[in-house]
Amino acid sequence: MDARAFRPLDVTGFFSLVMVWNRGVSFGMFGGGGEATRWLLAIFAVGVAAGLVVWMRRQSLRRQALATGLAAGGALGNAADRIVHGAVADFFDVHLGTWSWPAFNVADSAITAGVAILVADALLTPKSGRKVGP
Repeated sequence: MDARAFRPLDVTGFFSLVMVWNRGVSFGMFGGGGEATRWLLAIFAVGVAAGLVVWMRRQSLRRQALATGLAAGGALGNAADRIVHGAVADFFDVHLGTWSWPAFNVADSAITAGVAILVADALLTPKSGRKVGP
């Protein structure tokens, strides 16, 4: 797991492939907790994924099931990295000038896409039988 052995690869002027081992959660928070944190985060991610799979199987709309599956799959992907490597491999880097978004991976993208679809669906889909007004 030596990130120094990987040199960043500029794909475009705003996108590079990098190698960052994230021991924490989003943006590296809680990354200094050692082995206990590693296993707690892995167990938590597997538990969340299991709950999402149960919820996914109860979805009546295909897009909701797909979105929930994306989030569950992303959680499992990051948990697998954490279990096998002790950290999550983040390798996509989006940047503009001196500004750079924290590195992320495919699993993070799946979680983000799944949650975005669920939020959009909740906000934009009219609910039948819903009362409007006081």
